Formats: sequence, structure tokens, C-alpha cells
Amino acid sequence: MTVNEYQKLALSTMNPKLNRNDVLINSAMGLCGEAGEVIDIVKKWFAHGHELNRQKLIEELGDVAWYIAEAAYALDTDLESILAANIEKLKKRYPEGFSSRNSIERTGD
Repeated sequence: MTVNEYQKLALSTMNPKLNRNDVLINSAMGLCGEAGEVIDIVKKWFAHGHELNRQKLIEELGDVAWYIAEAAYALDTDLESILAANIEKLKKRYPEGFSSRNSIERTGD
């Protein structure tokens, strides 16, 4: 499955009563909520001595992806375009791959 196919399938479960502005607001709130669930799983593993619940973490990352797909729709774009633009930005920022120096001396963000 391509990311755009994922987006199309994910959006079939979106609330059709929401207008694009509402979709954008819902996606931003949803991303925050799901990111919180992701960090809670990692926190329990890192700081509380729990086993890493990989399956639950994977499920929550899927929920993050769903809200990203929804946000892209609200912005009238597709996931592939967002991901391609992100790679181009990263290539400019880290032309030789990640380095601490390039990270510290970043300009134009």
C-alpha cells in the first residue's frame, strides 16, 4: 500500500459532517492526544520499569498516522507530497546525513 492509498482508506472513516476547518482542528487535537499516548507508553518503559508494549505503541503510531492523513486532507494535500517535502528539507539540513554540527548551526528554519 502506498501512503496515498493509506490516506484515501483512512479518510473513508473520517466524520463526513466536519468541514475542512473542523477537520484541521480535529486533526491537530487528535495528533496531540495520540502523541501523548505514544509518550506514555515510552515513559512507562523508560522510567517505570515496564516492558515496552511494542504492539500498543505500533497501534498508537497508526493513530498518529490517521490524524496526519486527516490534517493533510484539511490542507488539500496528500501524504506523499508532505513526506517528499520533508525529505527535501532534511537533505538541505543534513546533506551528508545527520551531524551534531549541522544540527547546532541550523539556519533558515
